[in-house]
Amino acid sequence: MTLPEQSPEVAAPAASLSNAGSSETSKGVAAALSAYLLWGFLPILFRLLEQAGSVLIVAERTLWSLLLLVGIIVATRGMADVRNLLRDWRKMRIIGLSAILLVANWLLYVWAVESGQVLEASFGYFINPLVNVAIGMIFLGERQNRLQTIAIGIAAIAIVIQSVGLGNVPYIALGLAFTFGFYGYIRKTAEAGPATGLFAETLVVAPFAMSYVIFDLATNGPGVHADPTLLLLLVLTGPATAVPLLLFTYGVRRLRLTTIGMFQYLAPSIQFLLAILLFGEQLNGLRLLSFVLIWVSLVVFSYDSFRQRRARLA
Repeated sequence: MTLPEQSPEVAAPAASLSNAGSSETSKGVAAALSAYLLWGFLPILFRLLEQAGSVLIVAERTLWSLLLLVGIIVATRGMADVRNLLRDWRKMRIIGLSAILLVANWLLYVWAVESGQVLEASFGYFINPLVNVAIGMIFLGERQNRLQTIAIGIAAIAIVIQSVGLGNVPYIALGLAFTFGFYGYIRKTAEAGPATGLFAETLVVAPFAMSYVIFDLATNGPGVHADPTLLLLLVLTGPATAVPLLLFTYGVRRLRLTTIGMFQYLAPSIQFLLAILLFGEQLNGLRLLSFVLIWVSLVVFSYDSFRQRRARLA
């Protein structure tokens, strides 16, 4: 028995929905890639600011990010969304948790850059995709195909080798991976737009950040604020923080967590090169092997994603 031919009236909306979904996915890919490129070069800014100290840097980047976000919210006429979010205590509890995870990630990362451990920081963001995969499988019911499983297995072997190369448990790497992994999960499930959610997060942290800046000024005087160059760099931590986070939250709401996870290889790869070529950190044979294996896993996963995309478009 032959099925009745689909009428143009039915086919057209279906095609329109398919094109809309493809467009949203493409936008999500562009946003995520841009975010990870910006994050990749972020250690340069923090290394220039190491005289300020990690806590002051995080406090300043919180306040300057908030100021930038106020401008974005006003320009996009998003104050109504902000008011609605701030009045919803259920959503604000989730935002409060994501804010804690975000600040913990910032502090650990800036401290790692200051203390000359950019290689381990990059290793942490290589681990992060595995955390995203685990969260996606446990909490969102995502499943992996054969090639994706192979890619994840190669990355897991690389992590074991990296640990041996370090000679100890990579606490910095694990801390970065888990704080940002769960931050991504919460932002994916939270009912808040990119700018609105990030504004609420920075608003929650802002009183603590302002208190620390005032304390630092009272105890240490103007300090780095008296240097025009350092002050400008502190101001730049605002857009350097807010812009990639806005791009990330835009992308994470349009892509699977496993896809987002594999994009995260871009930023640590850039950080890896910066650590070796610019900051002069040492890389032994085992650690180099682990990085090579992780890049292989990225190639496998990327090939599978490309193959699936071509199959959908066929």
